[in-house]
Amino acid sequence: MQEGGGNAAPERAIVARDLVKTYRGGVRALDGISFEVPAGTVFSLLGANGAGKSTTVKILATLSSPDSGQGFVAGCDIVREPERVRRVIGYVSQKSAVDLEATGRENLTLQAQIFGLRGQKLRRRVDGLLEQFHLEDAARRTVRTFSGGMQRKLDVAMGIVHQPKVLFLDEPTTGLDPQSRAEMWREITRLSAEEGLGVLLTTHYLEEADALAQRIAIVDRGRIVAEGSPDKLKSELRGDAIQIGLRARTEEPQVRAALGDLSEELRDLMFDGRTLRARVDSGARALPAVLSALEGGGVAVASATVSRPSLDDVYLQHTGRVFTEEEKGVTP
Repeated sequence: MQEGGGNAAPERAIVARDLVKTYRGGVRALDGISFEVPAGTVFSLLGANGAGKSTTVKILATLSSPDSGQGFVAGCDIVREPERVRRVIGYVSQKSAVDLEATGRENLTLQAQIFGLRGQKLRRRVDGLLEQFHLEDAARRTVRTFSGGMQRKLDVAMGIVHQPKVLFLDEPTTGLDPQSRAEMWREITRLSAEEGLGVLLTTHYLEEADALAQRIAIVDRGRIVAEGSPDKLKSELRGDAIQIGLRARTEEPQVRAALGDLSEELRDLMFDGRTLRARVDSGARALPAVLSALEGGGVAVASATVSRPSLDDVYLQHTGRVFTEEEKGVTP
């Protein structure tokens, strides 16, 4: 079925059209967000805190209402059919929703019962999920004794206990150790590829979006400023990225004076007092000249790197800010 009569085409897990949301005080959290998520794929929203990622997820999961625009999830209209939407989605929020005083099995059983599972079907589903997420040995322990990674895996298991068609993952691996994060990545990939779930992922980790998502949308101040596959977005940036760390904080006029005519070869030049970033056609050729110019101008260099385009470079290109530093609360 097509949209317009209230339903989106089934092969599209999510359709968002011109979503707008303004909060009290005139703060526009969403300013015309539009995108589509095909079934069986992972779609990632990237953006700093306050960019509009979580607001988008909450609206599509019917936890909030848009001021205008349309949304369809597994063919259901998020405004006109919220109950149907809630039946076909799994939602894993930033904060864990598990009951710490209950066991892992009890948490899963209660969640399954809420969605109407009973008897042998319920037991098979709970046993299968405990095995699938490698939690069977801990199933009888209270969740309070679980590690952070185990609790997060239980969160995801609870989110899919009713076998939804669409899964919303809002910062699912925040705070996990590298091993637990890698295990979660494998499970998200499997759920999408083998079970056909459409997954909408928000994340603070660029490498997570790069590894998991078939498509990425960069959200900035409530708008999507870039969208495409990770490889496509990175390929649009020609040349290399150079990053030079200085030994001491230096005023920008001194740095630009030291670079002289070389500044014309440095695209997207940014400087924050201690770090210089730019794009060049050839890092191997440009870097020695830049280092020599800085040292000759009395600007002491502490470190220098050359790299191929990354998602951080893509984010910088489209927002004028460095994603990794925004997430640390640093303003370039």
